Amino acid sequence: MGSSAKMSDEVQPRSYWRWSKQDFYPEESFQNWDSYRSALSQISSRFKDRLLSRSDDANEIGELRKRSENDMKRCLNWWDLTWFGFGSVIGAGIFVLTGQEAHDHAGPAIVLSYVASGLSAMLSVFCYTEFAIEIPVAGGSFAYLRVELGDFAAFITAANILLESILGGAAVARSWTSYFTSLLDRPTNSLRIHTNLTNGYNLLDPIAVGVLTIASTLAMISTQKTSYFNWIASAINTIVIFWYGCDLFVIIAGFAHANTSNMTPFLPFGAKGVFQAAAIVYFAYGGFDNIATMAEETRNPSRDIPMGLLGSMSIITVIYCLMALALSMMQKYTSIDPNAAYSVAFENVGMKWAKYLVALGALKGMTTVLLVGALGQARYTTHIARAHMIPPWFALVHPKTGTPINATLFITVCSACVAFFSSLDVLASLLSISTLFIFMMMAVALLVRRYYVRGNTPRTNLWKLVIFLLIIIASSMGTSAYWGLNPNGWVGYTITLPLWFLATLGISVFLPKQRMPKVWGVPLVPWLPSLSIATNLFLMGSLGYKAFISVKFEEVLPQEVEASKVVL
Repeated sequence: MGSSAKMSDEVQPRSYWRWSKQDFYPEESFQNWDSYRSALSQISSRFKDRLLSRSDDANEIGELRKRSENDMKRCLNWWDLTWFGFGSVIGAGIFVLTGQEAHDHAGPAIVLSYVASGLSAMLSVFCYTEFAIEIPVAGGSFAYLRVELGDFAAFITAANILLESILGGAAVARSWTSYFTSLLDRPTNSLRIHTNLTNGYNLLDPIAVGVLTIASTLAMISTQKTSYFNWIASAINTIVIFWYGCDLFVIIAGFAHANTSNMTPFLPFGAKGVFQAAAIVYFAYGGFDNIATMAEETRNPSRDIPMGLLGSMSIITVIYCLMALALSMMQKYTSIDPNAAYSVAFENVGMKWAKYLVALGALKGMTTVLLVGALGQARYTTHIARAHMIPPWFALVHPKTGTPINATLFITVCSACVAFFSSLDVLASLLSISTLFIFMMMAVALLVRRYYVRGNTPRTNLWKLVIFLLIIIASSMGTSAYWGLNPNGWVGYTITLPLWFLATLGISVFLPKQRMPKVWGVPLVPWLPSLSIATNLFLMGSLGYKAFISVKFEEVLPQEVEASKVVL
C-alpha cells in the first residue's frame, strides 16, 4: 500500500511555480544541521572526489535531463540552426572592430586577421560539432568538459559561462541603447537617466533593461517562435551586410571610389599587428557555441548540427573577410575612423545615406545576438543546475512552453541589473581570455575522448596521453610567449614548434584510438585538435600581458562599449 502511494506521488506532476527548500538544496548535506556538520568534516575527501570524478554520456543524456522534469521540445532543424548561427555571431562587432583594428594594429592586412581568427574559430567549431552530436544536451561545453575532464574543469567552465552570460548580455544591451541614440541623431547618453550616483554608475539605462526583457520573453515563450523571429531579423541583417560588405559593394565602392594605393603598405605594423588584431576581432566570431546548446531541441542532431554550425560559420568567415577587404580598399588605414569606420568611409566616397543603414544593420545584429544569447545562456544555466552546481530550481523546464523559464529569468535579471546601473567601462573582465581558454579546453577534451576510455585504456597509455598533452600545451604557450617577447626572433621557435609537432605525432603513432565517432567526427585527429590548442593559446598571448593583469571591459569589447561614440 505504501509502495503504491509512493508511485502515485511520483506520477503526479508537480507545479512548475514552486519554491521549496528541496528545489534549492536537494543534497543530503543540507537536510539538517547534523548532516551539514558531517559534510564539513569530510571536506578533504569530498573535494578530492569532485576533483577526480567524471560524468559519462549516458548520465548527461539520461539521468541529468530527468532533473528538469519536463523535456525541451525537439522543434529545430538545420535551417533553424543555420539562422541561429547568423543571429548569434553577426552583431555590431564586425561593423566597428574592423575599423579600430585596421587603424591601430593591422592596416590593410586586417583581412588576414579575420582569416586567422576565422580559422581558429572553425577548428573550435569542429570540436563543438562532434561533441554536440555525441552528447546532444543543453549544457554545451560545460557538459562536454564534465564528461571528459571531470567536475573540477566543468566547475571552472561553469563560472566562466555564467560570467560571460551576465556581463556579455549587459554589454550588448547597453550598446543597443547607444546605437539607437546615434540612429536618432540624438546626443550621447540622452536616452539614459542621469543621477548623482558614483561616476560609472550614474547613467541608468532603462532601454537596455527593456531590450533584455523583450529578448528573454521571446526565448521563454517558445524556441520555435524565437527561431521564426530570428529568421526574419537575421535575414534582414544579412542582406544589409551582404549588400554593403561583399561583391557588389567591393565593385562599386572599392574599385570605382577607392584609390588602389590604399592597400599599400599592406603590413604597416608587421605580422605582430596582424595577430594582435586577430585576437581582438575573434570576438566578432563569438557566440557560435550557443548553437551547441540547442542540440537537445534539435530533431536530428547528427544531420542538423554539422549543417547548421559548419554551414553558418563558413559563410560568416567569408563575409567578414570580404567586409574587411572592402573597407581597406575604400579608405587608407590611417584615415579610417576607429569609432565609425564604415559610416565615415561611405561618406567619403559620396554615399552619405548608407551610414544610416550601417547603424541600422548593427542595431539588428545586436538584437539577434541578444535573442540567441538568451536561448543559449539559459540552456547552459539549465544544465549547470542539473549537475547541482547551482540550485536545481534553475534546471526546471516548463511543461507547456518546453523552455527553461527559471534559468532564463535568472540570467535576464542579473544582466538587467548590471546593464541598468553600470556603464561597463568600470567592470573588470576577462571575456576574450576566458572564451579562448574554454575553446582550448574543448580541443583537449576531444583528444581525451578519442584516446582514453575509463576501464579500457591501459594505465601506461593514459600517462603517455597526459605527457603528450602537457607537451602540446607547454610548447604552444612557449610559442605564444616567445612571439610576445621577441616577435622578430626565430631561435625560440626551433624548440617550441618541433616539440608541438613531435608531441602531436606521438599521440598519432604511439596511442591507439579508444573511441570513434558514431556519425560525424573531427577529421585529421589528433592534428586539428592539437592545432586548435596552439592557435587559441597563441591568440591569448597576442592580447598582451595587460589583458591578464587588469582588463577593463572596453579593452575586451572595445567597440561594443564605445558604440556611444559612433558619429552619424
